[in-house]
Amino acid sequence: MSEATPAPSSAQPKPWRQLDRWSYALALYGIGGVAIVLLALPTVIVLITSFTSAGTLRFPPPGFSTQWYRALVSASPEILAAAGVSLKVACAATLAATVLATAAALALTASKAGWARAADTALMSPLLLPALALGLGLLLTFNQMNLGLSMTTLIIGHTVICFPFILRTTLASLAQIDRALEECSLSLGASAWFTFAYVTFPLARGGIGAGAFIGFMASFDNVAISLFLADARSEVLPIRLWDLIENMLDVRAAAASGVLIATTVVLMIIMEKLTGLSRFIR
Repeated sequence: MSEATPAPSSAQPKPWRQLDRWSYALALYGIGGVAIVLLALPTVIVLITSFTSAGTLRFPPPGFSTQWYRALVSASPEILAAAGVSLKVACAATLAATVLATAAALALTASKAGWARAADTALMSPLLLPALALGLGLLLTFNQMNLGLSMTTLIIGHTVICFPFILRTTLASLAQIDRALEECSLSLGASAWFTFAYVTFPLARGGIGAGAFIGFMASFDNVAISLFLADARSEVLPIRLWDLIENMLDVRAAAASGVLIATTVVLMIIMEKLTGLSRFIR
């Protein structure tokens, strides 16, 4: 009778396995902690600086005061005007990009042909190009078309920026929809518009809304495209804040940034509750 084969022993002693887990956790959380600090520290510094009692931007502040937030409301008509322009441009660009990106996503999802993959890559190309190169390319394109710089050209440029964000999240949302639901609607006699309005859109609106939010923020905060496509009457908020920092080290720029940070956080919380934003940006 042959001897029984002994069971294989553990590859590593238990203390070594624990050390391996601890070292992995230390490296993972250590690198993650460094990344979080590097990403969050500039924001924290800006927020602290916005409450300075000094007359110019300096860190650490010699004292704390809310005077610059009061000045932002009562003595900064040019900043408020620039914020209004940014809001109009971002809303118009987001609306246009949402319509175009949703239509493109529906077409790409419905087709299995090779052209769909190539079209997807081409439509995402604004994210692959450096922002300055994209802005210069749009400016040259408008010049070739004999279009002068105006609010319209600025909105078109920002639409190009918003489009890829909305397209990507909409495609991700459409990929989770059971095609049988649309086929059932069509087979029962519903039109394509009815099927989209009552079947596809309700199921995909989370991804569309998430992309629209990301596109809106990308447009509102954009500098490169606005530098090339804005005229003297359409100065946007990021360029105005840049001028304040570059020429005067004005603390109102930090105060405006603080308002934008707080607004962004509130909007992100609202969008997470309404659309589950984090599911579409992972």
